[in-house]
Amino acid sequence: MMRAFAVGVLLTLMAGSSAQAESCTKSRDHLLSGLGGDLMQQPQAYQGLFKICLATISMSNVKDAFVLRDGGIAVIPKQDNVAATAATLSTFCDAYPRGTLRFLSRKDLLQANSVAHIVRMSSTSATPCRKIKGNSLS
Repeated sequence: MMRAFAVGVLLTLMAGSSAQAESCTKSRDHLLSGLGGDLMQQPQAYQGLFKICLATISMSNVKDAFVLRDGGIAVIPKQDNVAATAATLSTFCDAYPRGTLRFLSRKDLLQANSVAHIVRMSSTSATPCRKIKGNSLS
């Protein structure tokens, strides 16, 4: 009986992760299919961003994540407060010191109601990890 419960819990957790990973997949595929407009980077760079997106979903305060056309990663936070956001940003920048993480606000989500809109959002309003970490990596 306990074994069946454990298997059920494991399957539920796996299903949740794959459902979230769909946003990474959908955003990457949308960009690479040309539907997101002209690419700002080489196609292989978006494959690398896809891997970063998948890893970002596993962070404790990330509800969902997307690859952005300009090379950033957009996230929907589980908790939208300063402490949780700072911890997520610190974890992301430790793992990806050349990355840029944009937190999507409730207002952003109301305006961008589809993957097509989200991938076109800019991450330029977000502070890049290089600046946060205080190093100018080349």
